Amino acid sequence: MTNTQRPLRRALVSVFHKEGIEVLAQAFINAGTEVVSTGSTAKKLAELGVNVTEVSEVTGFPESLDGRVKTLDPHIHAGILADMTNDEHAAQLKELGIKPFDLVVVNLYPFADTVRSGAGEADVIEKIDIGGPSMVRGAAKNSATVAIVTDPKDYALVAQRVADGEGFTLEERRWLAAKAYAHTAAYDATISEWTAKHWPRPDSIDSKPNGAESTDTAEEGRTESPLFPAAFTRTWDRAHVLRYGENPHQKAALYLDPLNRDGFAHAQQLGGKPMSYNNYVDADAAWRAVWDFAPQIAVAVVKHNNPCGLAIGATAAEAHAKAHACDPMSAYGGVIAANTMVTLEMAQSVRPIFTEVIVAPDYEPEALELLQTKKKNLRILKVAKQPQTTAQFREIDGGLLVQSEDKIDAAGDDPKNWTLVSGKAADDATLRDLEFAWRAIRCVKSNAILLAHDQATVGIGMGQVNRVDSCNLSVERANTLADGANRTKGAVAASDAFFPFADGAQILIDAGVSAIVQPGGSIRDEEVFDAARKADVTMYVTGTRHFFH
Repeated sequence: MTNTQRPLRRALVSVFHKEGIEVLAQAFINAGTEVVSTGSTAKKLAELGVNVTEVSEVTGFPESLDGRVKTLDPHIHAGILADMTNDEHAAQLKELGIKPFDLVVVNLYPFADTVRSGAGEADVIEKIDIGGPSMVRGAAKNSATVAIVTDPKDYALVAQRVADGEGFTLEERRWLAAKAYAHTAAYDATISEWTAKHWPRPDSIDSKPNGAESTDTAEEGRTESPLFPAAFTRTWDRAHVLRYGENPHQKAALYLDPLNRDGFAHAQQLGGKPMSYNNYVDADAAWRAVWDFAPQIAVAVVKHNNPCGLAIGATAAEAHAKAHACDPMSAYGGVIAANTMVTLEMAQSVRPIFTEVIVAPDYEPEALELLQTKKKNLRILKVAKQPQTTAQFREIDGGLLVQSEDKIDAAGDDPKNWTLVSGKAADDATLRDLEFAWRAIRCVKSNAILLAHDQATVGIGMGQVNRVDSCNLSVERANTLADGANRTKGAVAASDAFFPFADGAQILIDAGVSAIVQPGGSIRDEEVFDAARKADVTMYVTGTRHFFH
C-alpha cells in the first residue's frame, strides 16, 4: 500500500481565538517547523518563542484595508492549493517561487458572538470573515496533500503528528477536511440567517423579473417569504450530548441557535439533575403555554407534552394551586412553568409534589433556596426571555416541513370577532372563561377538548383520534379527579377544531357545560348549532383552528 502520510514541515496559522495555541507553538519549536502567520496570531506565536514569518513577507504586500486583505494572494493560496502528488503542480510552484504548505490552522472571526453581543450592523459586518474561509476551503479541497485544522480540540493531535515527523494519512486529512467544510458551512449559514432577517428584499425589487410569465401567485408568495427561502439554510451548535433520547435505547444531543442567547434552550439551570431529552420537550411545551396568557400570571403543569393543568391567578401560588387541582394524579412527575417570578408561597406548594422540572423567568431568593435544599433532584430553570420562535420544523423521510409558529394572534382569537350562533351572549365572567379556554386549547394535542372554570382547566381530553372520545375524556377527567364533585356542570368548553357531527357537542351539553367555543366550518355546522340551541347553551364560532399534532 502506498504511504499517504506527509510530514508537516511548513504550516500556515491564522486564528482569531488563541486558546490552546501554546500546544502547537511548542511542537513547532521542537520540530523546527516553518511557520507563516498573520497579524495578532504571528505576534502571539512569536511571544511563545516560535520563529514566525509574517504573511506580508511571503506576499510582498502589507496587510491593508483595516485588515480586510491579508492572505488573499497567490503566494498564499497557490501554496495551499497545489496538489503535490501532481508533478505539474509541483513544477509550476517551483517556477513561480512559491513554497507549498503541509498544514493550515485557521479559526474564523466571531460573527455569532458579535451578533449576540448586540453590536451594531457595521461591527457585525466587520466580523464576516473572508480570508479565513478561503484558506479553509482551499486547504480542505486539497486534502490530498494538506491537513486543515479548524477545531482547537485537534491541536494536541496536530502537535503529536508534528512531533513524530510523519504527519497525517490521507484518510485522516480527509476527515479533517470534512470537519472544516462543516465549520465553514455552519459559519455561512449563520451569516445567511442574520442577513435574511436584517436585509430583506426591498420593495423596489419586483417579485418576478419584468417580462416573466405569470405563475401561481400564491406559491410565488410563499417562496419569496423570508420564512420559506428557496434553499433552507440554518445551523445549530452542539451544546452537549444527553444521556439518551426519548427512550434509553435512543441517542440524543442538545443543539443551540448560535444567534440566540436568551431562548429556552439557553436556560440557566439553578439546581437538580442534568436535563433529559423528555425534560426539554415537556418544559419547552409548558414554557410556551404560559406565555399565551401574558401579561396575566399563568402556571402550567405538563406531562408528556400535554397540559394536565393550566390556570390564571392573582399570584403565582394561586395559579399553581388551580392548575395542579385540574389533575393531581397526572401532575406527579410533571413539569411546572410560570410566566412570572416563583414566590416562596408557590415554592412551598410545589415542595410536596414530585416534579421533574420547574421553569420561570426568575425566583425569589427564599423560594430558590427552598427548592434547592428541599428538592435536590428538581431541575430548576431560569429563562431570560419569553418564547421568540417564529418557525417550527419537522423532519420527514427525505425532507423537512417548515411552518410559522401557531400563536394566539389570528383574528378569530379575539372574542370581539367571535360569532354567537346559539344561546344568550355570555356574561363577563363566562366570556373570560371562554377566552381562557380558547387560549389554553392551543397547547393541547389534537383532537382536543378543554373544560374550564374560573380561568382554570378542570378537564382535558387530548390526543384522541376522534372528537367524541376527546369529549368523553374531558368530562370523565373533570369529574373523576375531583373527589366526586361535578366540575363539568356550569363550566365552559373549547374545541380546537370544528365538531364534524353534533354527537361530540351533545356529550358536553349533556354533561352540563354552560357555553362552548369552537372554530366552526363543518358541513354539519347547523346540526351542531341546533343541538346547542335546543339546550339553550351559548355557543360561539371563532373561524380559527388550533390543531396541534
